[in-house]
Amino acid sequence: MTTQPDVAPRPVLWGKVLDQDRCIGCHACTVACKSENEVSMGVTRTFIKQVEIGMFPNVRRHFQVTRCNQCTDAPCVAACPVTAMFRRPDGIVDFDREVCIGCKACIAACPYDAIFIDPQTHSAEKCNFCAHRIDQGLQPACVAVCPEGAIIVGDMNDPGSEISRILSRERVEVRKPHARTNPKVFYKGGDVAALDPTRAEARPMFNTAEARRDGMPPPVPAAPAQNGIRSSAAAVIAYDDSHTLPWDWRVSLYTWTKSLSAGVFGLAAALSLATGRGASLQGTAAALSLLLLVATLGLIVADLEHPWRFYRILLRPQPRSWLARGAFILTGYALLLALDLLGTLIGSGSLQNALRAPGIVLGALAAAYTGFLFAQCRGRDLWQNPSLPVALIVQAAVAGSAGLLLLGAALPLPGPWAAALPPILVAAVAAHLLLVASDAVVPAHTGDALAAGRQLRRGVYAGWYWVGLLCGAVLPLVGALAGAAVPAAALALLGLFPYQHAYVQAGQSVALS
Repeated sequence: MTTQPDVAPRPVLWGKVLDQDRCIGCHACTVACKSENEVSMGVTRTFIKQVEIGMFPNVRRHFQVTRCNQCTDAPCVAACPVTAMFRRPDGIVDFDREVCIGCKACIAACPYDAIFIDPQTHSAEKCNFCAHRIDQGLQPACVAVCPEGAIIVGDMNDPGSEISRILSRERVEVRKPHARTNPKVFYKGGDVAALDPTRAEARPMFNTAEARRDGMPPPVPAAPAQNGIRSSAAAVIAYDDSHTLPWDWRVSLYTWTKSLSAGVFGLAAALSLATGRGASLQGTAAALSLLLLVATLGLIVADLEHPWRFYRILLRPQPRSWLARGAFILTGYALLLALDLLGTLIGSGSLQNALRAPGIVLGALAAAYTGFLFAQCRGRDLWQNPSLPVALIVQAAVAGSAGLLLLGAALPLPGPWAAALPPILVAAVAAHLLLVASDAVVPAHTGDALAAGRQLRRGVYAGWYWVGLLCGAVLPLVGALAGAAVPAAALALLGLFPYQHAYVQAGQSVALS
């Protein structure tokens, strides 16, 4: 008699189906969630968006339950520099408010606008599937109170569970599949105009809760009338939650100071290596870059909700986060700048020579890593540009050549440096313009990218954008070619900030839920 070998049971994998055909928009789930989890006033872990679809008299209101999508490949987990966001073995994406430093990287990374900063704890929070209730064998609070049974949770690895039956037999959808997060929250019967915020128009209405929806495209046009009856697809958001930008002007300014710090020393080291001249000026560039780097780090810390927890990035880093990687890059760059400055003070030319090649590499990394950080923000489609790290290195070259030319107006430049810097400025500005032009002519790959690009070039941030290009690129290029290198350098340096500010802010301007 033979016996079958024991088969180890598959681990539990929690998932959720939101049946939009059953949802009546009563907000019981929102209230239960706030009560169960003691969510602060002014923020919600889950809310019901209302979208009115059609033209009178054929109008219907659709409800869409919005919350964390419990992604298998969660961008918030990858972006968090200190593992405050983490994925449990059962698939629930949870958080630890006591570990969070309040960097808002998880908010920028989430494609579903599901994470917020709690005004009381100043830490990032979101729906965590009522993990404390799940661990006690209870249903999440929203499931327990829903009067229509519109929220179904269960083990996706159990073929006998209700959620497995629904997923295998009925049509369900997920939000933003192009973000490649593999979410475990599924929508049954949801209308595309409710699931995709770019398909509905936001208007100031009496029941809109302080909604911010910059850069929204026009509503879906009405379908042609058939048999005298107009069946319209026009969609208007009737009720929504607030949408704010996670990263403000401090992040924009940080990109500028970092570009200047990386460019000034990186280019000075390259010129010293190429010409064998300018050791003392290399030390001056190191001192200036170090001051700019201190300002950069100060802006990063000032943007944290828990600035006194900044040290945790270095002591308990999450290795996949480019914010954590960037902290180590900037720390290494700061140490190198300090050593170069020390070499200048003690007159050690050999030390300075040894630091030139590493300085070029670290300067390039300091400039470029923000591009990879922005790429981790999968919900910000404008930033999903593979050339962004290269563009940031080019912008650092613009800032570095401009900074050294301005430095040369106060201090004598070695002859080879004075001859090389104006052509370098021209080449860097021209490359910057070419990259900007390529971004403008390449078709947007998603509706969100199109909306953000419209906001960048014709919307709220258009003034910053065009001033940045005119003063930071076009006029400096003309001036440098005409022989006015120093005024061109001043314009290039001043104009770089408004362009970077426009790009950073426009990338966040499209609502994601």
